[in-house]
Amino acid sequence: MSRFTTPLCRQLGIDLPIFGFAHDIATVAAITNAGGIGIYGATRRFPHEIRDELAEIRRLVGDRPFGVDLVLPEGMPEYNSRDEIERHVPEGHKAFVQSIVDRYDVPEPSGPGARTRFIRSKEIEDEQLEAVMASEVDLFACGIGAPRPAVERAQELGKTTAALIGSPRHVRRAVDSGVDFIVAQGAEAGAHTGPIGTFTLVPQIVDAVGDIPVLAAGGVATGRHVAAALAMGAQGVWTGTIWLTTTEHAAHMQPQLVDKLLAATSADTVITRSESGKTFRQIRSAWSDEWAADGAPEPLKMPYQDVLVGDLLGAIDEHGVEPLLHSGAGQGIGYASELRPVAEVILNLMAETEAAVDGLGEQ
Repeated sequence: MSRFTTPLCRQLGIDLPIFGFAHDIATVAAITNAGGIGIYGATRRFPHEIRDELAEIRRLVGDRPFGVDLVLPEGMPEYNSRDEIERHVPEGHKAFVQSIVDRYDVPEPSGPGARTRFIRSKEIEDEQLEAVMASEVDLFACGIGAPRPAVERAQELGKTTAALIGSPRHVRRAVDSGVDFIVAQGAEAGAHTGPIGTFTLVPQIVDAVGDIPVLAAGGVATGRHVAAALAMGAQGVWTGTIWLTTTEHAAHMQPQLVDKLLAATSADTVITRSESGKTFRQIRSAWSDEWAADGAPEPLKMPYQDVLVGDLLGAIDEHGVEPLLHSGAGQGIGYASELRPVAEVILNLMAETEAAVDGLGEQ
């Protein structure tokens, strides 16, 4: 066991307080195999894909623990009907998206994008949950929303459960859902994020939830961040951005996007609603600039924004349209300067954590 193994680590059967979120199977497995716990982001995957991909991760990690994350927001439509959603998308928004296609000469996609393969709906959520519950996954995390029935069912099946929150006002709902631990995600985080910084948020959540374990998320990129998280009362860190520039993850990305990530500073991320309709931190690009320009329409709510831009986002990624290429990423991207294997990233994180803690006694 590591000197930094916490009670939550022991509960999950892991040595290191490193929880690593990624949309890539190889990256998730590598995090688990290096002593942390990998969590697979499956929100945009069909139920049969979730079943097969969780089985593949299990094969790669053996009996070591790993997790899955779903976004389960309230207020989504009942059925997976793209036609129904498209009927409510304003013509002005469609014209604005077409203007981006024309301005940057974006080729047609070969198929629907990640956000338009299906509609974020109760129908799809129920099917995704069925796939997760039938799997051998050890940890079920809810990135947005944590429906109590789903939490209770996962726990009955022996799975540990978690909810991500970004504000003290979300504490009561998370606690009432019955989750086993909470991830306090500060504004520095990539993708869906709130307005309160990690350094401010984490101690407030730790104090508010009593005996429920808390992880710190948002801007965690070095061992000094891990040490600070533990000092604030967290039992580990939830990380995402640091895995984008690992060799495992980069193998499945457009080379131009990898270059953008490696070149980015912490000032090169922006929060926009243009991706999904919810606040979303990403690398700044012509995409975010277009939506922030004078005369641009206000993004629609989820899932209407998904349907509006989903195919175009898929085409941008598929064809590597460089000015528009972007990725969800937190401010911790400023620490990424080279591609490294997951195992090396974790080894360095823990060495830096040890050095930071030991250095406190020398001041």
